[in-house]
Amino acid sequence: MWIERKIEGERPARMKLDAQPMNARKFRLKFVKHALWLLVALWTGITFVGYFTPIKELLAELVSFRIGPWEAFWVFFYAFFLYMMAGFLREQVCKYMCPYARFQGVMFDSDTLIITYDPERGEPRGLRKKKGAADAPPLGDCVDCSICVQVCPTGIDIRNGLQLECIACAACIDACDQVMDKVGSPRGLIRYSTENALAKHYTAREIIGHLWRFRTLLYSGILLAIILAAVWSLSQRVPLKLDVLRDRSSLSREATDGRIENVFTLRISNTAEVPHRYAITVSGMDGIDIVGERLVDLPAASSQTVSLSARVEPGAGKKGSNEIFFEVRSESDDKLSVREKASFFMP
Repeated sequence: MWIERKIEGERPARMKLDAQPMNARKFRLKFVKHALWLLVALWTGITFVGYFTPIKELLAELVSFRIGPWEAFWVFFYAFFLYMMAGFLREQVCKYMCPYARFQGVMFDSDTLIITYDPERGEPRGLRKKKGAADAPPLGDCVDCSICVQVCPTGIDIRNGLQLECIACAACIDACDQVMDKVGSPRGLIRYSTENALAKHYTAREIIGHLWRFRTLLYSGILLAIILAAVWSLSQRVPLKLDVLRDRSSLSREATDGRIENVFTLRISNTAEVPHRYAITVSGMDGIDIVGERLVDLPAASSQTVSLSARVEPGAGKKGSNEIFFEVRSESDDKLSVREKASFFMP
């Protein structure tokens, strides 16, 4: 919407532009707007996939057109849906897809601070006349300009009370305050308040006093617990990831030295901002050993796939699946290590 306003202007200018027949100016403005929308959408898809594929590696693959099929699918999938939802659906997403409205209906009560219209002060609404009749009925502060409806992204009339489509953006408050300034009435016809405050004429101090109750304390406690859990999770995060895949083309085979061999593929990701050298070990069965690459050098924020074999003596485990563990540990930091379970098949 910011891009749209910068290119096509405010709402009246956009409506006027849309009503015009197609011409060079209209085509240029529409083309630039949609091109910028697509660029923002594409960058959003790239940054999302960058959580799973190191962003430097992903950008290099995009530039050289070597991006993998799944990475390309998710980049363009999220880019398309952002372009469609933010560019065209907009308030329909808020009305029918976003769960916020359903949550607020369950969590609100009569003392919840919400965006409200003061009908006692605003009604009866009507336009002001410079020279009104002496016997004309008095009017409220609402001049019935409907600007609060025009600026609402979901198109509701807040004067009809709180509705599930309200996303609490407060655009109606700002618009109404500007109108009140022009007509010389005090601000706050539409404001943050509560149902009880409107009915019982609470002061600001009384409104704040009613905010501190069991419901808000409970919600605050839950939110605090979530924040603490997120902080703890980030502080304990190990900047090293390991995925182990066993070669399914052959369950097991006998190597040239007589030992039983299983083939594995390890995907090692270094999410730290510094390079590390990692040592690979395996455990879980008597005499199990690695045949292949044991040391891996990974630059900062990168990943690498390593293929190796694990071998044991024929009598080292039971027939069928045996549990083993691969461990990857940094040579420069013993605390930087991960351990992943895998299965070793014996004939």
